[in-house]
Amino acid sequence: MKVLIVHAHYEPQSFTTALKDQAVATLSAAGHEVRVSDLYAMQFNPVASAADFAERSDPDYCVYALEQRKGFESGTIAADIREEVAKVDWCDVLILNFPIFWFSVPAIMKGWIDRVFVSGRFYGGKRFYDQGGMRGKRALLSFTLGGREHMFGPQAIHGELETMLRPILRGSLAYAGFTVLPPFAAYHVPYVTQESRQQILVEYAGRLNRLDDLTSLSFPSLDDFDDRLYPKT
Repeated sequence: MKVLIVHAHYEPQSFTTALKDQAVATLSAAGHEVRVSDLYAMQFNPVASAADFAERSDPDYCVYALEQRKGFESGTIAADIREEVAKVDWCDVLILNFPIFWFSVPAIMKGWIDRVFVSGRFYGGKRFYDQGGMRGKRALLSFTLGGREHMFGPQAIHGELETMLRPILRGSLAYAGFTVLPPFAAYHVPYVTQESRQQILVEYAGRLNRLDDLTSLSFPSLDDFDDRLYPKT
């Protein structure tokens, strides 16, 4: 199995980085090929702009998704985007590893998705959800957060994690065709003991060794909708 880990944390000694290192060690020991895109170390540019295209199909008005499609097809899209797309094409499993910032991903991770999930390759027309360009690949979120586990759930103060992360779980990964595995959350990590942190790493290693046994999250199938994308009755 080929695994790409996209890691977004500015501090090499952070527990988020420890999760990334645990994934590399666990998956490599199991015989899998692992590559890492360390976004902060790479100084990855998260800002989608007209500068991503050496040539424009419309020099007067930039529609980013349309220019993405044409730039990727012609090879004139920015080199760092091409490199990251090639990594995603290579992998069987994509792991996004990050700390939760304000109920979401860090800006650099969001920018990676904005620029790398290229129109025409990842999605386009009616190529989304189970017909998306990444169909056949799996994706997993691993993240740290300050809240306690009991703060997340149907009746909890912050609501359900999967609802909080809907823009990335559904609006990015599932939309692009990935089979989305249940996320792995490391709760309350700034405040727990070192022993508790080590236990979290053990639990994460166990999760990674059971990827084939996990039940994926459920998202729409285009088979359930008509040509105009109304639900079939």
